[in-house]
Amino acid sequence: MSDKTLTLTDQNWETEAIRSQVPVFVDFWAPWCAPCRAMGPSVDRLAGEFVERLKVGKMNTSENTEVPIRYGVTSIPTFVLLKGGQVVETIVGSRSYNDLKTLVQKHLG
Repeated sequence: MSDKTLTLTDQNWETEAIRSQVPVFVDFWAPWCAPCRAMGPSVDRLAGEFVERLKVGKMNTSENTEVPIRYGVTSIPTFVLLKGGQVVETIVGSRSYNDLKTLVQKHLG
């Protein structure tokens, strides 16, 4: 995990994701999920590329169940983009880095 990628938990969700002043890209993943692990470098790359314009975080769904349930995460990896505390995009399944980047860019203006 990149030093620019946050570890999101059920406990810090409200502060880090909902109250964020910038859009938040969330990777719902689990260590046992091979596609999730494969997407990790792309998620970290997003965090490095959009520093200060976007908050990027990863939530381990094996350790945190409350938030994934609240957001209807039933398959992983699931990627959610929040803006002003509201979900504006959701993607389920592996995608290319360019797909993730395009999704983020259209919400950064």
